[in-house]
Order: sequence, then C-alpha cells, then structure tokens
Amino acid sequence: MADFHQNGNIATLHNLRTRSTEDLTHELVTLAGSRKISLILPSLYSELEGPALENIIKELSGAPYLHRIIIGLDRANEEQFRHARKFFSVLPQTHSVIWNDSPRMQAIQDRLRAMDLAPREPGKGKNVWTCIGYLLACQDSSVVAIHDCDITTYNKDMLARLVYPVTNPAFPYQMAKGFYPRTDGARLNGRVSRLLVSPLLIALKRTVGDRDYLDFLRSFRYPLSGEFAMRVSTLADLRIPSDWGLEIGVLSEGWRNLAPKSVCQVEIADNYDHKHQPLSEEDATAGLSRMSVDICKALYRKLATDGTVFSEEVFRTLKATYYRSALDLMECYYNDAKMNGLSIDRHQEEAAIELFARNVVLAGQIFLENPAEPPSIPTWNRVHAADPDLLSDMLKAVEADDTEFS
Repeated sequence: MADFHQNGNIATLHNLRTRSTEDLTHELVTLAGSRKISLILPSLYSELEGPALENIIKELSGAPYLHRIIIGLDRANEEQFRHARKFFSVLPQTHSVIWNDSPRMQAIQDRLRAMDLAPREPGKGKNVWTCIGYLLACQDSSVVAIHDCDITTYNKDMLARLVYPVTNPAFPYQMAKGFYPRTDGARLNGRVSRLLVSPLLIALKRTVGDRDYLDFLRSFRYPLSGEFAMRVSTLADLRIPSDWGLEIGVLSEGWRNLAPKSVCQVEIADNYDHKHQPLSEEDATAGLSRMSVDICKALYRKLATDGTVFSEEVFRTLKATYYRSALDLMECYYNDAKMNGLSIDRHQEEAAIELFARNVVLAGQIFLENPAEPPSIPTWNRVHAADPDLLSDMLKAVEADDTEFS
C-alpha cells in the first residue's frame, strides 16, 4: 500500500487501494456528461507493430467516459496510414488518425514555416503539439490526457486515475502528472529519471542556489513520466519543446502558467514498463545520450529565463556536483532494488552516469553557443493570431485524408 505523504509544494494523490476501477469509471462517465474528455496518443508507425499498442487499444475500448481519441501518426507512408486507420478502427469512441506525413499535413507545415512558426525538428513534441492544435480546432473537449503508445503494462485504470483530478469540478487541478515505479518485475528501470534528472536537480540547487522552480520540479515523483492530463483551456498558451525535453517542458509550463495549487501528481500504476532506449555512448544524436542533452538544455533555458546566469565555469562545477550526487543516489537505488528482489547492473549504472556527466557539459556548451535559439514551439494562440484560418484548415486536411484513404 502506498504512503499518504504530501511534499507541501504540489498535491500528491495516492492510490490507497480503497476504490475500484469500476467505481471510478462510473463517476467519470457522469462527470463526462458535462466535461468531455479526450485522449492524445502520439505514435510512431513502428509502434503499431510492437508488443504494447494492441493491448492499449483493447483497454481503451473499455473507457466509456472518453469522448474523442486523437492519434498522431509519425513516419508512415500511404500504405501504412491505411493500415493504421484499420488498426484503430476497433475503437468505439470517436477517433481520428492524423497522418503527419501526408501531403495535406505537409502543406500545413509549409504555411507554418513561411511564418517562422513551425516546430524546428520532428519528434514527440511536434506530434503532441499538432494533436493539441487539432483538438483545439474541434472545440468540443474540456479535459485532455496524453500518454505514450509503448506501455507494455497498460490497463484502463491508468487513464481513469490520470484524468480524474482534472475532470472533477470540485478539485482545483488544471494539470495532473502521473507517477509510478519503473520496474518490469525483475529490474529497476528509469535510468534517465533516476540517474540524470534527480541528481541534476540536486546539483543545480547546490550550484546556482535555491530556486522555487527547482523545488517545484523536485516535488514530482517521476518528472519524466509521459502521462499527464490538463484542462483544455490551458492548451492554447502552452509552449513545449519539440525534442526529448517535452516532459520537462510541460512541467515548466505548469510552473509558469499555473498556481502550485492547480498542479498535482497522481499515482496511476503499481508497476510500469515500456520500450527501452539504448544508451548510445558513441552517438550524442540518438538514444539516451540525445535524450539527456535535450533534457539538460530544457532545464538550462528555463532557469536562464528566470535570471540564472550560466558560464563555462558554472557548467564545469555543475558536472562535478552532478557526478557526486548521482553516485550517491545510485547507491540508494541499488539498496532499494536489492531489498525488493530487483536487479541493477552497477557497471551499466555508472557507465550511464559518466555519459550523463559529459552531456551535462555538452548541453551547456550548446546552450552558450546558441543562447538565442527558440526554446520551444510557438503557442497555438500565436499561430492563430498569425493565421486565423490554419486550425480550421488543419481540421479539413485531416478529414480529407480520412475520406480519401478510407
């Protein structure tokens, strides 16, 4: 059974195992009568061929409170789009598959590029941002949830618990972040969160001093969780990175736009596992190496906008402080895993820490060399101001793709 500890910065909603999924679902169905709930699924086509998505679709079919499901499909050709439409057709809810690589959607991207408002690079952030725009164009939802398509331990209870805090009108929450233990039952996983983000936040606090923003991030049990829910009214002013900094970027927007009492974290699973990225020690543009650089840049940029001054000396000190903090935490994680009968490869853990330590400085160098680089995708409010017809035209493009390739 979980604890009931509150950290004092944001609300933590635990799973005390005293309420059934059926009871929670019944209440959500009632609430959804006046507050429609939608779900965004950012997906690579390859995930349709993986071990997780078929079960996710099966579980979602048993979520009667869902009004709309939006699937953002990346890296798919025409034949694969046709297959994706068939794959998702079993969903009983209203659903749309956005073929991000279609000629029509590429034309939308060309319009954005002409205004210098397009995402700078492809990735999950761009996919989510596009789906958010489509949802805003639909104008029929009050709550939206987002989660990944590679969760091998998925069940519908995860979604019910995720959306409940922002759906219940008696609660003040406008953003809910999911948390859980990252384990497959044999190993303790979640290396980037355990060995990069947690010790880096400690090191940043020691290096640049107390910051309310750092305390806010440290309040989250799993800051890199890809599962969060928000009230749709907050989306039009949301600035998110297009790279692997998406999860940190969304939390940073919660810090920037919302009062702490409007943000919560909610326990959504007893165990959680998904596909694992390679460490990619030799290639900083791929795997966990790329992810670590993007996350560090997202943190540095947010701190800089709040007035923190960075230099090469600061990043060198940060690297040393991070390295010591990470080794200390690794010992804690090792003992925790050992006590619970889980395995951890200490050699691989230290190899990851050494890579992340190098990337703490590499991300700092990139930041110092490109201080004026746009840190995030423009908000949909700005896009609408520049081109008031783009959202409705994107809605038509998705509908036209669906009609043509049905």
